[in-house]
Amino acid sequence: MRVSQLCLLGIAAPVVTLAFLPQSLKNSPTQVSLRNPVRTPQDGRIVTPTSWSVDNDCSFTQLNMAFDQSKPSNIFDGPLALTQERDACGVGFVANTKAGGELGTHKVVQEGLSALTCMEHRGGCGGDSISGDGAGVMTEIPWELFSDFRSEKHPHPGVAMIFLPRDEAKRDAVKAKIQQVCEANELEFVGWREVPVDPSVLGPMAREAMPSIWQFFVNPPPRLEPSDDRTRDGFERTLYLVRRRFSVELKEAGLEWDDDHEVYVASFSSRTIVYKAMVQSAVLPEFYKDLTNEKYTSRFIIYHRRYSTNTSPRWPLAQPMRVVGHNGEINTLLGNVNWIRAREKSKSNFETDMDTRPASKKTRDLVDYDATDNIVTMMNTQDFPDVLEPVVSLDRSDSANLDGVFELMTQSRHRAPCALMAMVPTAYENNPDLKNNPEITNFYKFHGGILEAWDGPALLVYSDGKSIGASLDRNGLRPARYSITKDGTVYMMSETGVIPGLKEADIVEKGRLGPGQMVNVDLVSGEFKDNIRIKSEIASRHPYGEWIEKQRKDVKKMEAGADRQYESDETTTFAQSSFGWGLEDIGMQIQDMAGSAKETTYSMGDDAPIAALSERPHPLYNYFKQRFAQVTNPPIDPLREGVVMSLGMTLGKKESIYKVSERGARLIHLESPVLNDAEMERIKDYAEPLSGGFNQQTLSTRYSLEDGPAGIKAALDKLCDAAATAVKNGAEVLIISDLAADQAELDETTYIPPLLAVGAVHHRLIDDGLRMDTGIVVQTGGAWSTHHFACLVGYGANAVHPYLALETVKQWHGQEKTQKMMSAGKLKQTTVAEAQENYRTAVENGLLKILSKMGISLLTSYQGAQIFEALGLSDEVIQRSFKGTTSRIGGMSLEDIASETVMMRPEVVKAKMKLINYGYYKPVPKLGEYHINSSDFAKLLHDAIGLDKGVSAATDRDELENDGVKPKNVANYEIFRKSLETAPLANIRDLLELDSDRPSISIDEVEPASSIMRRFCTGAMSLGALSREAHENLAIAVNRVGGKSNSGEGGEDTVRGKPLTDVDEKGRSSTFPHLAGLKNGDSANSFIHQVASGRFGVTPEFLVTAKQLEIKMAQGAKPGEGGQLPGPKVSEYIAGLRASKPGVTLISPPPHHDIYSIEDLAQLIHDLHAVNERAGVSVKLVSSIGIGTVACGVAKASADVIQISGGDGGTGASPLSSIKHAGCPWELGLSEAHAALLTNNLRDRVTLRVDGGIRTGLDIIMAAAMGAEEYGFGTIAMIAEGCIMARVCHLNTCPVGVTSQKEELRKKFPGTPEHVVNFFEFVAEEVRALLAEMGYSKLEDVIGRADLLKTSQTQVNRVAKTKGMSLDEFFSGIPNTADDRSFLKATIEGGVQVPKEEIVHINGFSSELDREVCGNADIKKAIDDNSGEVTVTVPIKNTDRSVGAMLAGDIARAHGNNGFKGEISVQFEGSAGQSFGAFCLPGLKLRLVGEGNDYVGKGQHGGEIVVVPSADAGFAAAGSSIVGNACLYGATGGDFHANGRAGERFGVRNSGAYAVAEGAGDHCCEYMTGGVVVMLGSVGRNVGAGMTGGIGYFYDKEGDFEDKLNPEIAKMQRVQTEAGEAQLKHIIERHYQLTGSERADEILSNWDEEKKHFWQVYPPSESKSAVVVDTEKSTDLRVSASAPDGAMCFLPVGKQMSPEQTQRCAD
Repeated sequence: MRVSQLCLLGIAAPVVTLAFLPQSLKNSPTQVSLRNPVRTPQDGRIVTPTSWSVDNDCSFTQLNMAFDQSKPSNIFDGPLALTQERDACGVGFVANTKAGGELGTHKVVQEGLSALTCMEHRGGCGGDSISGDGAGVMTEIPWELFSDFRSEKHPHPGVAMIFLPRDEAKRDAVKAKIQQVCEANELEFVGWREVPVDPSVLGPMAREAMPSIWQFFVNPPPRLEPSDDRTRDGFERTLYLVRRRFSVELKEAGLEWDDDHEVYVASFSSRTIVYKAMVQSAVLPEFYKDLTNEKYTSRFIIYHRRYSTNTSPRWPLAQPMRVVGHNGEINTLLGNVNWIRAREKSKSNFETDMDTRPASKKTRDLVDYDATDNIVTMMNTQDFPDVLEPVVSLDRSDSANLDGVFELMTQSRHRAPCALMAMVPTAYENNPDLKNNPEITNFYKFHGGILEAWDGPALLVYSDGKSIGASLDRNGLRPARYSITKDGTVYMMSETGVIPGLKEADIVEKGRLGPGQMVNVDLVSGEFKDNIRIKSEIASRHPYGEWIEKQRKDVKKMEAGADRQYESDETTTFAQSSFGWGLEDIGMQIQDMAGSAKETTYSMGDDAPIAALSERPHPLYNYFKQRFAQVTNPPIDPLREGVVMSLGMTLGKKESIYKVSERGARLIHLESPVLNDAEMERIKDYAEPLSGGFNQQTLSTRYSLEDGPAGIKAALDKLCDAAATAVKNGAEVLIISDLAADQAELDETTYIPPLLAVGAVHHRLIDDGLRMDTGIVVQTGGAWSTHHFACLVGYGANAVHPYLALETVKQWHGQEKTQKMMSAGKLKQTTVAEAQENYRTAVENGLLKILSKMGISLLTSYQGAQIFEALGLSDEVIQRSFKGTTSRIGGMSLEDIASETVMMRPEVVKAKMKLINYGYYKPVPKLGEYHINSSDFAKLLHDAIGLDKGVSAATDRDELENDGVKPKNVANYEIFRKSLETAPLANIRDLLELDSDRPSISIDEVEPASSIMRRFCTGAMSLGALSREAHENLAIAVNRVGGKSNSGEGGEDTVRGKPLTDVDEKGRSSTFPHLAGLKNGDSANSFIHQVASGRFGVTPEFLVTAKQLEIKMAQGAKPGEGGQLPGPKVSEYIAGLRASKPGVTLISPPPHHDIYSIEDLAQLIHDLHAVNERAGVSVKLVSSIGIGTVACGVAKASADVIQISGGDGGTGASPLSSIKHAGCPWELGLSEAHAALLTNNLRDRVTLRVDGGIRTGLDIIMAAAMGAEEYGFGTIAMIAEGCIMARVCHLNTCPVGVTSQKEELRKKFPGTPEHVVNFFEFVAEEVRALLAEMGYSKLEDVIGRADLLKTSQTQVNRVAKTKGMSLDEFFSGIPNTADDRSFLKATIEGGVQVPKEEIVHINGFSSELDREVCGNADIKKAIDDNSGEVTVTVPIKNTDRSVGAMLAGDIARAHGNNGFKGEISVQFEGSAGQSFGAFCLPGLKLRLVGEGNDYVGKGQHGGEIVVVPSADAGFAAAGSSIVGNACLYGATGGDFHANGRAGERFGVRNSGAYAVAEGAGDHCCEYMTGGVVVMLGSVGRNVGAGMTGGIGYFYDKEGDFEDKLNPEIAKMQRVQTEAGEAQLKHIIERHYQLTGSERADEILSNWDEEKKHFWQVYPPSESKSAVVVDTEKSTDLRVSASAPDGAMCFLPVGKQMSPEQTQRCAD
């Protein structure tokens, strides 16, 4: 296959080279030869890079097994965009309205195709590694090319690009029908044109799926008004509607087939045309010959390269779509689709009239100008599938659905920028950038009331043929750069440097899109409009502010009253009990929420049974698991980036989104979705005619106990009928209430669970076309936890009045115990009203957290989005109240739910006058819920492995034989194992049993325990969450058995890098004097080093000393959230490792700063493969619906290992609701991932690892059968070294020193490596025994053999509520691998299979430049000699990624973090790809003359990075973007200077770098813990959020910086001290010396005046430093992170630099 040489010289597909490094090479020193794609070992052997060899025909069949296969499997159930097809990409446009006149030029097309080729690395390839996931372009119609189809009367006919069946007979039938439909709608059919293509350039998969590609041409209807010739709007509407008519007519004619939608219209317009294919970027113009034809001219081109998580992507899913090119993922898709459907259901009389007409009449009605306008703007006929194809469908990708709604809005006379502003709004509330533009704010307020935001990370490039533009999501989670040249050309792109030959001297402006920003090029006037101009122009078209002022009613937060709901505490307690409240809910949750306005923090994960298996009654909410973002889209940060989030909601009737009018503003706006009694009264007041006339009705969900469980169905019917009737009669606010007036009503009635009720009403109103006419308030006693509120809103509620929770707060506040705690200072003094407001604040923050973990910013977008998976509910329940929710294992019926609800009543639980303690969170012996990890459980294991918790360094360990380790006891292990075997059901695997297909064998024939233990790993428990003793002890033990220990996210002491050689006869080492039971040869270096979002401890040496590098995308205990380490656990030692401040709580950001999407994860994998080629890269995911397609994307991103964690994983500290309600059992996630990887021919590329509650050999056998090759032990491994399950990890008070940093408690640590080894040996021997019983000699032989499992009816029948559960439909979807075991080995070039553990992926062409630099003889000599100075200059382009990381790795491997004494200076000239200068370290100077993309200086540890524009640049550097987003993310040292502006999130988690840039975007210095940042230009909002260390200096000539600072932690002041001024001035002087910055020169030339414009930003930890306050004490003041020799640069306070110091701190 030929590849374009435009910018990827020498590249051959696939772009991401899937090549490997043999194990032998991983353990040997290596060199780099120039342009050699892999390292050459010193023995002279050449290791040739190899690619995966993939059989295109999947050889796996459906499982032939014990599971019932009578029904189709539901293993991949769910919306296509969630479970089967997720994507990300690179996108951009080129536009020039001045050259070439009306027809444009071919140059624009060429430049767009060149840019597309240079973004190939942002795409992916299919399972054959050749077929691309999709590439395409949208342009104006090339009229000169189509001259044969034009006429003088009709110079601009409509042109369709259509994919047709390859079968000639089918194709002819389709063509005839399409022509017939066109002519029936008075479109004069001109003719067909077969598009000239070259199929020989396609990959095998693309060629096999290739459609027959045609174009056809039509002239406009003669009845259109003459004025339409100019705008062609009426013609465009007709083409749009007729296109949506095609599929309906084809279906009626029987011309639809099962072979994947063979008929697809890529575009049908008189303005634009789309060429797209399942190809790689460079192949697109080779495949479509039109694109290289000189006659193909256009004034613009949109280009798009797709990365799909699926390896069998379909041609129609390539982009651009018909109006949009989308780089991102819509997190709110389910809700958006549901609400669009609800609007479709809102039928008008006109629609009903149309519905009675014959089909031919309906068809002709599409033609008339007025009819097309009405049909589009009024949404008429949208819900009639016999008239038009639906606008949205969950069978389409998120991009296709977004495109469908956006296209409809543009056809309804919304201008394209207007439609996109409404659909993807900016975070306008309190936005300082909009302070002077109230009309824009009012536009967003108005449209926010009638349309839910399509929320998620997105760069959207769009065109309706009249304008072209781009818009970025409200969080700025996609890169978007643009350049404007002297000739008027506008270049917009996902990354800079993609236009070969673009001269810097020709560029007059460089910029970027910030969060929520937009640019637009008017194709009529030729004007370029920036964000404020285009938005102000759009927003000024209607008087939105006046409309809101006249029509909208607001419910602000009001002070809650003190009046009690019930007269007696006994009645309150009875009500609480009937709704399922337990003592824990008050003692843990209400106390924390009402007392401190915070959700309860807890630890140790969730070891209780899932609700579906519990023997105790559970509220219905507990059967739902929150979904969360991982890999394909990022979670966002509610703690530090709450400025982009909002919980505002509305009540009332929502008007059409397609026809703007004043009535759209008539709504009740709620400041909070959590309402108190006073606010309910205010809403009631608005029912009065003079106060708005918002008609309201309250519907009760209570029904008589005498009706029995069956009564719930009639009660639901009655409720839904009443709701529909009320709305038809004009009710604009429905209040669904379970409030009982008094004790008598409580005694006589039960209730429909509020979640069941609101879901049923919500869906009934949608079905009846009434949902948009009303808002729903749930008034309930059954909502108190944040998860409860999320469920209610997620299934349709607009607001919740938690009357019983507020009553409970009042009750709690009035108790004597509470008042005493307040008096003693243990609780803050509050009034009853303040306590209720605290509770609401805690719920609101919890809601923000739940939204954010799915990447959603607005509660209006979360409402009705149903972002949950149900576990343990039947299809009957799902269809009644939760339509569209995935429930893959069946479960309880409506009657079961009614029975369980009654089981909570006081008379049933025999607790008439008091609440019982269910023990759902903390174990309650005998009475409460079963918990697997109890103290009794720990004692059983300790007895088996010979551990005595009373033996430690604090006692007489040194005097005892073998350090007090008793012999392990097989009988006691058997007791331990039996205790689990006979315990209550807790996990899904407890419903399964082994079902072998062969006779047993002798255990002597089974592989030894030692080989089994090599598959064992420990969980990623950080040093900090664990004590040094526990962390190091685990690492040593796992290394002893040949397993894989894991560092967790806290980093590791470098002393652990070498094996022990100083152990004495007592097992003591001076290196680790706090450990016992050591042996010479032991290693405390974790096999796996984790790279998490906090980047704690991630240094070059940490990376190169790892044998595997793990990217933590999610954590089982709290997926979608960052790590948390309470301040008391941040000791001096821990703070030193994490480069933070002692005693300051550390909260990691969620993983979004450098992982916005799948291609960004691929970039981080690339970074890690660059810095350490010898280490594999693992990616940690958490089980959730859709994880299969995510796993496929991760495999395509060159990961070596994928870890699937269960949602029950342990943690040192986490919000309680996260522990209980997020993430699914690993049995589901592992099976889905394994099946998806097999189905997509990716399974042999990766090793699958699983963890989460694995405790026994049986667990391992079951995990193996479901596809796991490695097995992680977390909490159980801690128990094996002494943990007694005190569950106080978050309090730093662990009584046995396992999770405490207190010296006195750490001395009580009882464990030794031998204890852990004993446990692992027991488990391995249990595995051996089970294998022997099954007749298998190797664990490998049962991996992926789900046919060896079956449902255990005995287990299913143990609990009444499990009788409706069925696992067969899920597990029968795992492919049968009994005969084909090839997936267990890696298939390399030539079809050779090798063990996976012997190879790792290595980077392809994108690291060639790094290899060239590393191979330079002078550089190699400097590293080998550890001395000398070397200077090298090389060109660089955007496809050269992670440049510098490989060189940093070589230096760190030889000399550690700070040991290099030489100096290597490399100058790069051009546009650098992503992650330029990653992991730079002392002694390395990197200078980039040109520009950088995202992640420049990622993880910089030292050295120097300087970025300056080209000397002949034609733009002002200070105002132009020169580097991208997330620069210096996780930097721990070094100097950084950029002569230009940076993007969003500059210096996030900077803990030591000294950096200067000339402006930046939002979130600058977020999570910063050290170093200095100087900004010589304006910055975006939210500066210093979460900043706990370091200093910032911000130049503020405009006087608006105060609005930009996040004042939660950081403070601001003018530069007040001599030391501060000296530091700032000398850093700017250094910046000028290194960059020649004009801005720096201007400031220094007028220093006395200019210094007054600087603000100094500092956190409390720096409040006493010399640069912040005057101090008498003389100190050394740092002005640079490091000198060339690695020593610190400093300036004595009050003095100028000496010549020697100046030399040390300058070039």
